[in-house]
Amino acid sequence: MKLRGCGTALITPFKKDQSIDEQRLLELVEWQVASGIGFLVPCGTTGETPTLTREEWLRVIDITIEVAGGRVPILAGATSNATAEAVEKARELDRRKGVDAILTASPYYNKPTQEGQYQHFKAVAEVVDKPLILYNVPGRTGVNIEPSTLGRLAKLPNIAGVKEASGNISQIAEVFNHVPETFLVFSGDDAVTLPVISLGGVGIISVASNQIPREMSELTNAALNNDWTKARRIHRQFLPLMQANFIESNPMPVKAVLAMMGRIDEFYRLPMVPVKPETRSRLEKIASQVGLLHVHASVSDF
Repeated sequence: MKLRGCGTALITPFKKDQSIDEQRLLELVEWQVASGIGFLVPCGTTGETPTLTREEWLRVIDITIEVAGGRVPILAGATSNATAEAVEKARELDRRKGVDAILTASPYYNKPTQEGQYQHFKAVAEVVDKPLILYNVPGRTGVNIEPSTLGRLAKLPNIAGVKEASGNISQIAEVFNHVPETFLVFSGDDAVTLPVISLGGVGIISVASNQIPREMSELTNAALNNDWTKARRIHRQFLPLMQANFIESNPMPVKAVLAMMGRIDEFYRLPMVPVKPETRSRLEKIASQVGLLHVHASVSDF
């Protein structure tokens, strides 16, 4: 298992009746792999995972594993704000053949202290053998994993890395002074992929790669190979799309654009709802400007 480059935080497509659209999901996964994506991340925030039942959560992961067929690593999400449940979910994925590593976020809503977060992640790490990637996203969870806490956690044997979505470049820079060189630091925000890699990061866990997997992979790989001219060119071209994906709460904008592209049907589970008309207009304009809306999915693509 080698997590590096661009990994896609996969959306979960739904049908009008609110069931998982398994056909669209398998088509999306196949397109991602064929486009050169580095790894896949089912059942993260972008996958509307809090709205999935336990059976649906495992089904989405299983479909991803089956379609990927070992061609790329699978980093599957297992998060809960109850430590006992987070432990059980991680244990379930640890037993699951085809899951290469586990992504787990800070407990949300509870607002644990730094020591509380340390003990939470330690409890999860102690029950699994597969590598854990921690997910720091204070805008969603209400708590920040401070660099010193991450340094403590990095000493635990199978805590292998972090998805850093604090949005604080100064903090991310400090992280590298607290963790070993072998510790994997991924950008959690598309727009700061290049600065994170320049500091020593190994890639991005991306929202935009749902829409532009080939381009985000090329951007990331160019930066990792020190081809900054190419990396900056792609970044500048697609920065408006990266920013537009967060005009409203993720994954509402990215699903709206994917529907415009013909890749999915646009359905959500509450509390996610369709974007506002003015947001839709902006998304359509930006998607057109970056050349996405002439692309339509069809059976011949797969």
